[in-house]
Amino acid sequence: RKASESGIYHVILRGINRQAIFEDDEDSACFLDIIEGYKTVSGFEVLAYCLMGNHAHLLIRVGEEPLSTIFRRIASKYVYWFNAKYDRIGHLFQERFKSEPVEDDAYLVTVMRYIHNNPVKAGICQAPEDYPLSSYRDYLGGGGLTDTALALSLMPLPQLIEFTRRPNEDACLDVPGKARVRFTDADARRIMGDIAGCSST
Repeated sequence: RKASESGIYHVILRGINRQAIFEDDEDSACFLDIIEGYKTVSGFEVLAYCLMGNHAHLLIRVGEEPLSTIFRRIASKYVYWFNAKYDRIGHLFQERFKSEPVEDDAYLVTVMRYIHNNPVKAGICQAPEDYPLSSYRDYLGGGGLTDTALALSLMPLPQLIEFTRRPNEDACLDVPGKARVRFTDADARRIMGDIAGCSST
């Protein structure tokens, strides 16, 4: 895996054979509780997340432990709980998790937008604030699992809301047949203008 100089990664966990990894609200709550418990142990921050039926997106900044150790802890504990609950054995997640480094501010806010709009693009809801299993509501209302300070230092909340709602073709990490999202110079100037709170001429 390519290491991130910033310590920030976009991570995806998928169910094996596309099977559901969250069957009900209790499963989702358990997964988030496990992440919350390991934040202190492993010293990482959760910058964004979204739990879908058969996969989960997380944007995290590592601290004391490497990414592989963090997700070995999270996955092992959740699979043990899930298998016990549903009287099953064997693997739950597809191979190892996927990850990509997030090295600049423009891509960080773009990955956040992509994560928060996942249920919208899947046709589950009309707007990201309607979906209960993502970090977007933590940004709107404060509290919760999410460490919001970094993103809000880059883009104040009103700008972040507008940026999240803006039509886009974001394709981050997991879109079949597409490479990591590419920015034109105009795209990069617009996003950096959003972050800086000014426009370029």
